[in-house]
Amino acid sequence: MLWFQGNSMQLARSAFGLFLRNCSASKTTLPVLTLFTKDPCPLCDEAKEVLQPYKNRFILQEVNITLPENSVWYERYKFDIPVFHLNGQFLMMHRVNTSKLEKQLLKLEQQSTRG
Repeated sequence: MLWFQGNSMQLARSAFGLFLRNCSASKTTLPVLTLFTKDPCPLCDEAKEVLQPYKNRFILQEVNITLPENSVWYERYKFDIPVFHLNGQFLMMHRVNTSKLEKQLLKLEQQSTRG
């Protein structure tokens, strides 16, 4: 019985180590979803709520376009927020298109598992 417990503990440690490696690997490969926003922005707040079910599949980066260092984004998107870029590429604006988001996330996830 003691031997069984020892092997179970070793198996648990091994599985936990694999789990941690997978977690850390997946965190480094998560895509970045950039939300161009300002305060207040009710549509941005609504968009963030719609994104909740996907929150573990990307890193959300918010860019306040009203800050002086973001003046280029302000000029480009002042009438269009919320605007979303995925890994630096334009994805969507005004409202979250969940089918488009899902399609692009799946594409990136498939690429990261192959590479």
